[in-house]
Amino acid sequence: QAQAGWLQHDFGHLSVFSKSRWNHWVHKFVIGHLKGAPASWWNHLHFQHHAKPNCFRKDPDVNMHPLFFALGRTLSVELGIQKKKFMPYNHQHKYFFLIGPPALVPLYFQWYIFYFVVQRKQWVDLAWMLTFYIRFFLTYLPLLGVKGILGLHLLVRFIESNWFVWITQMNHIPMHIDYDKNEDWFSTQLQATCNVHQSLFNDWFSGHLNFQIEHHLFPTMPRHNYWK
Repeated sequence: QAQAGWLQHDFGHLSVFSKSRWNHWVHKFVIGHLKGAPASWWNHLHFQHHAKPNCFRKDPDVNMHPLFFALGRTLSVELGIQKKKFMPYNHQHKYFFLIGPPALVPLYFQWYIFYFVVQRKQWVDLAWMLTFYIRFFLTYLPLLGVKGILGLHLLVRFIESNWFVWITQMNHIPMHIDYDKNEDWFSTQLQATCNVHQSLFNDWFSGHLNFQIEHHLFPTMPRHNYWK
């Protein structure tokens, strides 16, 4: 599931086929049939992220501020002055591991993706998603039963969520997070991204998103070329 996530990311960025419509078609199959999520949902959120990375209220990836975490020096100081004590932020480096990685995919994404497609009437995406669940249940129900298949699905999403959150946060959250300053596009991308050491394992484990700087500057580039 994690590797399928990096693969759908490639198709979503139109970086596999030379023709855009081929990428869009296969993107719907990979994210819909192999992962059970809607392509329209991913596009809606991810394109905002690339347009304004780490810009509060414009990048949906940093919307956890200030509900769960205090992000960025500027926003954190502002929160302290306002004395909004939503959470014990001075301990967030401890409870991040209990809230962020384990909960995002199995608890939040799992229900929100269905809410998204129904609200926006994305019926084609919904149909692709249903093929994932039909295939999953037909494959494992005879082997595991109802309780077993629900447990397996939760376990897969739990492991995937930890994997996904670590990869997506390690190359953005350490960087500059603030309100949108309307800076030039190039500077905005560089201030919000950092790279992680290259190794054969890191490249595979992160889907080459350890080269986050290159990815944000050249988002349609095939990922195996980032190191060049």
